[in-house]
Amino acid sequence: MLTLGHTYILRVSKLTDQGAYVDGEELGEILLPTKHCPPGLAVDSHLPVFLYQDAETRLIVTTQTPKVEVGQFAYLKVIANTDYGTFMDWGLDKDLLAPFGEQHRPMEVEKSYLVYVYLNSADGRITASSKIEKFLDDEAPHDFEPGQQVDLIIANSTDLGFKAIINHSHWGLLYKDEVNERLSFGQSRSGFIKYVRADGKIDLALKQGQETRDQNTLTIINYLKEHDGFAAAHDKTDPLIIQKLFGMSKKVFKKTIGGLYKQRIISIQPDGIRLNNRA
Repeated sequence: MLTLGHTYILRVSKLTDQGAYVDGEELGEILLPTKHCPPGLAVDSHLPVFLYQDAETRLIVTTQTPKVEVGQFAYLKVIANTDYGTFMDWGLDKDLLAPFGEQHRPMEVEKSYLVYVYLNSADGRITASSKIEKFLDDEAPHDFEPGQQVDLIIANSTDLGFKAIINHSHWGLLYKDEVNERLSFGQSRSGFIKYVRADGKIDLALKQGQETRDQNTLTIINYLKEHDGFAAAHDKTDPLIIQKLFGMSKKVFKKTIGGLYKQRIISIQPDGIRLNNRA
C-alpha cells in the first residue's frame, strides 16, 4: 500500500493538459503536474515520484527529490513563521510545517534545525518535529552488527564525544578521541558499527574511503554490466531478493536507482532496470 511521504516507482497511466497521471494503485490515479514531467514522458513509462499533498490536501506526486521522507531525520532551514506554525525548506514547492507544539524551542527564520518527519495522527498530514528525543528509544531492539555500514546524522555532543542517529532509528556514540575531523550539528555522513554493548547501546566509528552512495551506485552499475545490462528488480521486488542481488536494503536500492534514472544512466521498465547506452 502506498503511503504519504515516500518515493515510489509508478506507471504513467495517461497524459493531460494538467500533466501526467500515475497509477497510485488503491489510491487511484494521481496527478504529476506538467512542470515536473520529464521530457519525453509517455504512457506506460515508469518513473520515481514522491507522494504528498498539495495546499488543498489533495494527493499529488512530484519528481522533485525531498531532503527527507516520512520516518526520517533531517537538518532543515526555516523559511517562515506564521500563525499556523513554522515552515521549513525540504526541497519541494510546498514547504514542510513544524507546528509550534512540536518545537523543542521556538524556531527562527533562516536558522536550521534537526527535525523528525512523521504523519500527524490528527489530520494525516506530513509534519516535522524538533522534539527528536521522543522518536528515538535507547532500549528499542535492533540487529546492528560490528562492521556494518550505516548512515549517521550528528545530533549532539557529550563529554565522551558525539551522539549520532543511526539509520534514522537509534542512537550511537562517536568517541571524540577517535574523531580526526570537524563534525557539525545536523551533518549527514556514513559510518559503521564499531561495537554493540551488552546493554544494547552502540559505539560508532567514521567510515573511511569512498562514500556509501558512490559504492551503491557502482554496485548496481557493475551488476548490470555483468548481466547484459539488465536486472529483474524494481521498487516492488522483495527486499530479500534485493539484499541477495546487491547487498543493500530496499530503501537504499530505491534511492540509488532513482538517482541513476535522473542521470539517465538507467531506464526503469515494468520488469526491472536496464543500463542505457551500453558500449
